[in-house]
Amino acid sequence: MPGKGRSVAALALAAVFCMSLWFVSAAILPEIVAEAGLGPGRAAALSSAVQIGFVLGALGLAIHGTADLYDPRTVIAASAFTAAAANLALLVTPVGGPAQVALRALTGAGLAGVYPVGMKVLVGWGTRDRGTLVGLFVGAITVGNALPHLFAFLGGADWRATVVATSALAVLGGVCGLVARLGPYHARAARFDPGALRLAWRDRRIRLAYLGYLGHMWELYAFWAWIGAALAVSFADRLGPAATGSARLLTFATIALGGLLCLPAGRLADRVGKARVALWAMAASGSAGLLTALAFGGPVWLVAPLVLVWGAAVIPDSAQFSALVADAAPQERAGSLLALQTALGFSLTFFTVQAVPSVVVAVGWPWTLAIMALGPAVGIAAMRRLIRVSSSQSEY
Repeated sequence: MPGKGRSVAALALAAVFCMSLWFVSAAILPEIVAEAGLGPGRAAALSSAVQIGFVLGALGLAIHGTADLYDPRTVIAASAFTAAAANLALLVTPVGGPAQVALRALTGAGLAGVYPVGMKVLVGWGTRDRGTLVGLFVGAITVGNALPHLFAFLGGADWRATVVATSALAVLGGVCGLVARLGPYHARAARFDPGALRLAWRDRRIRLAYLGYLGHMWELYAFWAWIGAALAVSFADRLGPAATGSARLLTFATIALGGLLCLPAGRLADRVGKARVALWAMAASGSAGLLTALAFGGPVWLVAPLVLVWGAAVIPDSAQFSALVADAAPQERAGSLLALQTALGFSLTFFTVQAVPSVVVAVGWPWTLAIMALGPAVGIAAMRRLIRVSSSQSEY
């Protein structure tokens, strides 16, 4: 297909650059807390505000059907520029104050116009290789999510450098979104029809894909947001002052590794079935999470590989849930149903990310990490049912 390679590459770059904004506050949180003397509640609010904004933005897009009614490339660009501006405004607002929490929420709302909308454009470029295409996109998002931790490691105590770098990348991401072309399977809805979202409940395949996605999201963002803090505690007795830097570098590697595995997982899904690959990934991530909990506080040479395995397995299934929804949905409503899926998933992550500090105080890090494995257990059950429901359909 003419222009497919260039458009897919442009969308992947847009995802890497724009999604670097997501974990800015988590990556620079130690410096923010030290500079402003924040308590646990405000620190958690800074980390989770982006989820709130993303959910509100995604719900608005889903209900209005924005990505199905208008040119999604324009939506991506406008959203990326908005998110970049909100992130950059962190430099001129009181450190750790309510304004910064609000700006993080606005950043999340902007990213809602990049993630599911970019997915909408991408699935318009193929059907048989959809698992691969979406796997590439989610892998790009994951690498982007990892970048703030690398910038924070390189920038040391200068958290403002991380803010500037990620804002600049997001602007470039918006430009990349404009460069992409629309594929032959792209469809635009003729009118506003919020009732189309009822398909999320009526179609059993979409319903089970949503349930699997929720189980996946229970684990994913709590892991991504707090594994750096958990590793700093786990390494403290053995590495001393070097624990924080080591935790940051390992966190970057852990998140990025999962992103790199999304593409081969997508290719495998196109051959053996999307639901099967999602099930296998959740089995691996849940097991790695439990083993990490058991090894917590132990030798670095033991904990670090387990966390790397966890990070490698925790994200490749995400693309397949989106591909499953795109396969089952009418193409002219895929954007709205994908936006609703992400809105529901990120609604859940707000509670899980916010709850982690309180759970840690109550039961400690090992039990907190083990609790994350409950999500994959639910997702595995959903995928088993979906495989049975769709056993006669080879694309599943």
